[in-house]
Amino acid sequence: MAVSIPSGRVDTIIVACEAGMGSSVMSVNALKKKLRAAKLDKVKVMHKPARAVAADAQIVLVHRGLADVVRRRAPDAVVIAFDQFLNDPAFDALVQALASGVDVMEKV
Repeated sequence: MAVSIPSGRVDTIIVACEAGMGSSVMSVNALKKKLRAAKLDKVKVMHKPARAVAADAQIVLVHRGLADVVRRRAPDAVVIAFDQFLNDPAFDALVQALASGVDVMEKV
C-alpha cells in the first residue's frame, strides 16, 4: 500500500463511489473547480465505481465505507477516505498538498 506520492507525479485523481453516479459527479465537478482555482488544471479528475478502479490508480478519493474495496483493487494507490461528498476537508487538503508541492499522504 502506498502511503504517499510526490505532487509532481500526480496526473490523475479518481473520485470513487458505489456506482459512479450522483453525488460523486458533483464531487468531481467541485474538485475540478478547486484545482483550476489553484492553477492545477493539468491534473485530470474522473469518477468511477469503487469496484472498477484500475490497479494503477495514483490517488483515489473515496467514501470511507468503500476505502477497503479500493485498497484491494489498487494496492499501490494513495487512498484518501472522506465522509461527505461535498465540502469535506479531505478535498481541500488534497488540493493544498498538490498546490504546495508536498507529497500527498494517504488519509484513512
